Amino acid sequence: MTKHSHTTVKEKAKKAFENLKGDFGYKNKLQAPRIEKVIVTTTIGSIKDAKKKDLILDRLTKITGQKPMITAAKKSIATFKLRAGDPSGYKITLRGDKMWAFLDKVVNIALPRTKDFRGITETGVDGMGNFSFGVKENTVFPETADENIQDVFSLGATVVTTSKKKEETKAFLDTLGFLFKK
Repeated sequence: MTKHSHTTVKEKAKKAFENLKGDFGYKNKLQAPRIEKVIVTTTIGSIKDAKKKDLILDRLTKITGQKPMITAAKKSIATFKLRAGDPSGYKITLRGDKMWAFLDKVVNIALPRTKDFRGITETGVDGMGNFSFGVKENTVFPETADENIQDVFSLGATVVTTSKKKEETKAFLDTLGFLFKK
């Protein structure tokens, strides 16, 4: 058996110091940005069908490798028939190996499989070193691609880094293989 020839996101992150030290003047490896965690979220909104909620929960578990926690609505909104405390979405915080596996899947499989993909916008990078992006269809992930097409949902992800500047975060994510629009 031959081993895959592509470099994983984790391996690229280990080489970030070498790639960025000239641009940002790092003198120590600990100055280079690192990824602390990845937070994946989705909303279930006004879905009352318990089977559909379970389906979304199951697919998110397959995609991330970890069971999501249920988030509750903070306010009651009468026009949406939503009460405070009602389940309104799912959230998963990934760290360690699960985080790296998810990022590898996003960068190397999911984003390139997105229809009409031309890159991620830089506007998702904030001033605190975080990067947020969305995936419109869960079917771009290999775990859910062959299932029923009518139950498609979107999800959002936030990559939390130790970087403190927008430019530094973008350069770091570029080295990891995130494809930004030119």
